[in-house]
Amino acid sequence: MSDDPLLQFFSYGHLPPDLAEVSERFAELAVWLADELPVNAEREMALRKLLEAKDCAVRARLYRAASRAY
Repeated sequence: MSDDPLLQFFSYGHLPPDLAEVSERFAELAVWLADELPVNAEREMALRKLLEAKDCAVRARLYRAASRAY
């Protein structure tokens, strides 16, 4: 398994089950990318964009309709 420092941001064990379920899929792909692609700027960008997508997906799970009070 790769020791890419970006992989630390894909951890999900600390999350509640409903958020961990979302995050886990991204973590699996992140590990695959880190293990299978050569180390270069494009691989780093792929991991960074995947991290951004993961964060968006987790927020989507947390999303509350605008009509609800914050």
